[in-house]
Amino acid sequence: MRDAELAEAALDARDIVRIELPDNAPLPSAFAEADRQQAVADLLAGNRFAPAGLPPGPYALHLALRDGRLLLDVRNEADEPLHAFLLALGPFRRLIKDYQMVISSHEQAVTEGAAEARIQAIDMGRRGLHNEAAELLQERLDGRVTLDFETARRLFTLVCAMHQRI
Repeated sequence: MRDAELAEAALDARDIVRIELPDNAPLPSAFAEADRQQAVADLLAGNRFAPAGLPPGPYALHLALRDGRLLLDVRNEADEPLHAFLLALGPFRRLIKDYQMVISSHEQAVTEGAAEARIQAIDMGRRGLHNEAAELLQERLDGRVTLDFETARRLFTLVCAMHQRI
């Protein structure tokens, strides 16, 4: 396969076919809710998620926060438990806090009708935080779960959404 074909195949990959979050009630702001919904839609449209030692997907992924940890409860399509991973959130605390501040700033800028340049600058900051968090998530799951960069970015968005409900 050529590089373009490999990239296209990766985009079509769907190891996770269902995401379960602990509470589907809307988030406190319309912007945060839209961000969560878009992350779920993008994640389900294409992702790479391969837990070590498990048969190939498709998987249902149940996400939850428990005692300061991220629970990734991996199940098969029939919703039978396969394996659960716990990931300490301590290394993510600053990123989560900064991400929530950036989302709040973006919401405020849009609501106030701020200049497009300001909104774009805030969005660039958001993307930078996403990238840093995705790399950290990949690093923290190394050896346990292989996931691509975009999947890691979207999972971080969902962690932030769950964190807002606390």
